[in-house]
Amino acid sequence: MANNSKVTAEEALAYHLEPKPGKYDIVASKPMMTQRDLSLAYSPGVAVPCEEIAKNPELAYDYTTKGNMVAVISNGTAVLGLGNLGALASKPVMEGKAVLFKRFADVNSIDLELDTEDCDAFINAVKLMGPSFGGINLEDIKAPECFIIEQRLKEEMDIPVFHDDQHGTAVICAAGLLNALQISGKKIEDCKIVLNGAGAAGIACIELLKSMGAKHENCIVCDTKGVIYQGRTEGMNQWKSAHAIKTELRTLEEAMEGADVFLGVSAKGAVTPAMVAAMGKDPVIFAMANPDPEITPEEAHAVREDAIVATGRSDYPNQVNNVLGFPYLFRGALDINARAINDEMKIACAQALAELAREDVPDEVAMAYGRKLTFGRDYIIPTPFDPRLIYLIPPAVAKAGMDTGVARRPIIDMEGYAEGLKARLDPTASILRGINARAKQAQARMIFAEGDDPRVLRAAVAYQRQGLGKAVVVGREADVAEKLTAAGLGDAVNELEVVNAANTPHLRQYKSYLYKRLQRQGFDRGDVHKLAARDRHVFAALMLQHGHGDGLVSGATRKSAQVMDLINHVMDVDAESGAVGVTALLHNGRVVLVSDTLVHEWPDENDLANIATAGAKVARALGLEPRVAFVSFSTFGYPVSERAEKMHLAPDVLDARGVDFEYEGEMTVDVALNVTAQESYPFQRLTGPANVLVVPARHSASISVKLMQEMAGATVIGPILTGVDHPVQICSIGSTVNDILNMAILAANKVG
Repeated sequence: MANNSKVTAEEALAYHLEPKPGKYDIVASKPMMTQRDLSLAYSPGVAVPCEEIAKNPELAYDYTTKGNMVAVISNGTAVLGLGNLGALASKPVMEGKAVLFKRFADVNSIDLELDTEDCDAFINAVKLMGPSFGGINLEDIKAPECFIIEQRLKEEMDIPVFHDDQHGTAVICAAGLLNALQISGKKIEDCKIVLNGAGAAGIACIELLKSMGAKHENCIVCDTKGVIYQGRTEGMNQWKSAHAIKTELRTLEEAMEGADVFLGVSAKGAVTPAMVAAMGKDPVIFAMANPDPEITPEEAHAVREDAIVATGRSDYPNQVNNVLGFPYLFRGALDINARAINDEMKIACAQALAELAREDVPDEVAMAYGRKLTFGRDYIIPTPFDPRLIYLIPPAVAKAGMDTGVARRPIIDMEGYAEGLKARLDPTASILRGINARAKQAQARMIFAEGDDPRVLRAAVAYQRQGLGKAVVVGREADVAEKLTAAGLGDAVNELEVVNAANTPHLRQYKSYLYKRLQRQGFDRGDVHKLAARDRHVFAALMLQHGHGDGLVSGATRKSAQVMDLINHVMDVDAESGAVGVTALLHNGRVVLVSDTLVHEWPDENDLANIATAGAKVARALGLEPRVAFVSFSTFGYPVSERAEKMHLAPDVLDARGVDFEYEGEMTVDVALNVTAQESYPFQRLTGPANVLVVPARHSASISVKLMQEMAGATVIGPILTGVDHPVQICSIGSTVNDILNMAILAANKVG
């Protein structure tokens, strides 16, 4: 399987730089607006919990963030596969780990980079910070120091200390191996297991497998100097010595003869096809070296069709990905206020992951990977985006912690706990993941109309490199090449298809169509030639109209009203034709659609009913069950105002039409969005907070959206153009590369 998610150095740097440096912010979880708020948050109110915690330290888990706070700590001596880059250079990785904790398990996390390679200094620093955190995630520390540091911190601290480079890899490896052995009909205690790579991850993998039943004498560990055997002195340390066996084998090639399992955490090309051919029946090969495995799945399967292969890469089946483990291990450990993460908890995590891979896979997960996922040789490990991970893995970890006595606060109601975990999922992430998955499946040929803008070009490159489909740019070849090169994307020049009036064979056809459409609207053939041959928006719309593309994105360089007028020369995108603009606001785990934000200036009650129907359609396309509210400054007739009359009448229009979605109004925004406020109106028909707001006019829609964006920091997607015969999406002038890409994804999804 080819890697269609290429990331360039320039894209990576831009991601970390824009719109502001770094990958996370710290946001207050309590009100901080009034003097009373400040008095409670700090002096004098803060003194009360301080005194209570001094009397009973366990209360820190009640009155502070300690119980949901993990420190990600490194000294940068083994950063990814890049080596010893130092503490400061490791910070982007540690920030990334912190946001993964939040994204996948709602664990608050902060990164700490310690500028020392002295074990004692490192240990002392972490130990002194212990009261601040509920757990410590060690990261990117070279061996053998990582063993020393973790062991001593475990002994000296009373919170979980977990070196993910060791144990995260080991847990996911164990989960996959459990399923691979089930498929091959083998038992772990009978297997000959060969490990190549005796560093942090390798040692942790073999130790965990031994604790799960693998026999010491059946496990052969190799490093760069060959087999680790009893009596070897070269390149040895106490951690390697613990896994030395009595054997005459001396090389990896010799060890692989008849092996059932190969585990690789070493280097590209360490395993040859001949070694794989020499393995036992149904060999299990976990080639986990990154970015390039010890042997590729293609190479392994070329000599052994019966091989079950896993790698560390996302572009092959069976990815050994640590994000399947550490967020959920810590989630379960934190929720019982655990003193440690022990082997039993790691094994419980591995077993729960293995069991999940055997379950039926939700359609949205399979769609994200472009293929049907069913338990078997190419699916032995769950995918990182399986929504069930959050509520299946932490309970298993928590139960193991309680059973082994490391829990300070055992969970009594495990079913209630699992339900609570489901609520931690961010629906906005699910929506964005869903539309990305559907776009990948659609593989739409997307027309980017403004090929003279670097943002548009970068979005087009991203669209194609992320495997979403084919990007077609309207522009001049030389200009596109120059701008891509200036943006650091010179290697993408030959990837994009660049189209313009000078190089298309369809210009005559386009002009003929346009003349027939416009000849009775005051346009002569000269006007039509200028529009078709010189205006990129019209040319791009003509391409789409004639089936020379599957979707169109425009608007990044001109005002949306102007772009709408130009595209309307080619196809009907006006209010009279049923076009509606719907903007999605994503904020604090909530999704609210506001409409009409693009087309209707001052709609009447019939227009409002049409807008409501269009908004409901977009909501369903995004995976939401629509609840529509007609919002105003009045609620159900009070205060009385002529301006609110149409909002009062619009629900009656929907009543007459018999639509199949919830709607209510007129009502103020707080009543629409707040369930408590809705209780004051027991007759109202919404079963929960509205997720589609129909506003009185385009100007009020624009004000609402921009206010949420600027004051609350809401993520804005749209306006999403709906009610048009072809997938057309119009960006705003201030769009970022990511905004333009999102609009392309919406067009590919045919949202609207």
